[in-house]
Amino acid sequence: MPELIYCWRCKMDVPMLTEDEWQLVNPTGLVEQIKRYREETGCSLAEAYRNNIGATSLTAYEALTGFRETNPAALMHHRLKLYGPLCTSCRKPLRTPTATFCAACGAGREV
Repeated sequence: MPELIYCWRCKMDVPMLTEDEWQLVNPTGLVEQIKRYREETGCSLAEAYRNNIGATSLTAYEALTGFRETNPAALMHHRLKLYGPLCTSCRKPLRTPTATFCAACGAGREV
């Protein structure tokens, strides 16, 4: 079961995926799939989502995590590799792997 970690964009704890888990959720390349669909149809990103582009990834994410996500774009940032270590003060992840301080509480990164 993926670890629950705070997501800065969603503003809540969500199951974050390892790279192996990400490959299970994103087998066809969600970004590429959406881009190709939009180029073929000329639709907006919102229209692509309304037309269930990304539904396969959402279903896989729910099967893997037990968490029902409704926005395929949110899956793009539910990957552990995009975040830094947990802050030693507030336990939220640093926003990036190279962050030098915690954006939530201001504590400096311990090395």
